[in-house]
Amino acid sequence: MLRTLSVFAVTALVAGSALAQSTTPTPAAPPSREKAKNTTRTTQAPTATPATSSMTIVETAVAAGNFKTLASLLAAAGLVDALKGPGPFTVMAPTDEAFAKLPPELLAELAKPENKDRLAAILKYHVVPAKAMAADVVKMPFATTLQGQRFDIVVAKDGKVMVDQATVTKTDIVCSNGVIHVIDTVIVPMEGDIVQVAQGAGTFNILISAIGAAGMTDLFKGPGPFTVLAPTDDAFRKLPEGTLADLLKPQNKAKLAKILGAHVVPGTAAYSDSVAKMKEVPTIGGSPLKVVVKDGKITIGGATVVKADVEAKNGVIHAIDTVIIPAVGTTTAGAAETKNSN
Repeated sequence: MLRTLSVFAVTALVAGSALAQSTTPTPAAPPSREKAKNTTRTTQAPTATPATSSMTIVETAVAAGNFKTLASLLAAAGLVDALKGPGPFTVMAPTDEAFAKLPPELLAELAKPENKDRLAAILKYHVVPAKAMAADVVKMPFATTLQGQRFDIVVAKDGKVMVDQATVTKTDIVCSNGVIHVIDTVIVPMEGDIVQVAQGAGTFNILISAIGAAGMTDLFKGPGPFTVLAPTDDAFRKLPEGTLADLLKPQNKAKLAKILGAHVVPGTAAYSDSVAKMKEVPTIGGSPLKVVVKDGKITIGGATVVKADVEAKNGVIHAIDTVIIPAVGTTTAGAAETKNSN
């Protein structure tokens, strides 16, 4: 998912910061951001200029002189001691010039004590909890960060390496507890929760209505992490006529909640590459769902994943083409019944 603090994203961040200071916040849904797939990769890297150091990542950054803003924000986020620890870490370090692309008022907001958690999440998104030299990075389609989400890595034919929408300008600054790669743009994780991301996508309107009718909004907006198998609007329309309207009635709230529970894998944000290695996944609905991989397609509980790895701050969404119905002894047309996939 491409994420940079563009003017549009900055507006969302500033608005979010203001809301964080309100006594009765009402977060707005952030803009949807699509994940760019790594379609062009080579083994060529930017010109590497290895520089060994006995200093830690933080000490090296401070001594370099062009990471003053990064060092200041690490202190504000309470991350200095962590990045002075044994590691190893790989840090995609935005220069002062990269931070200067952002509005000064945004940096001031992020540095405020009340925004410490948010700032820490953004900075952790620049840190990989492992040592990856340039030669390693160019072989990776993505990297999982200390924040929990992944950033994409794309290598162009001319050797230019992109981390999300940031360009790597210098590589392999070796420190005692890891390595620094310099980037020219601040990158940012997805900040919306599962409900907000689904709302922003525009293809899960019926699911959002169903979550509300089942009284499960707080669950889907909770800390997670969750893996959500999200039926698209077209998936819900495949149900027999009248079925959806019946499920949305107040008297069928428990039944609807059970169905939605069959679409939620608790305790993990399982990306598609991990799901593909599983034989089944557990759900909060109780029944595990069988995973089948065939011809490059992943089927979970009888439903095919049509779009994978849509990230949210509290998990990951995989769009599916069919509503999964927990086994009750009969099969509902237009739905995948879990008893038939075990």
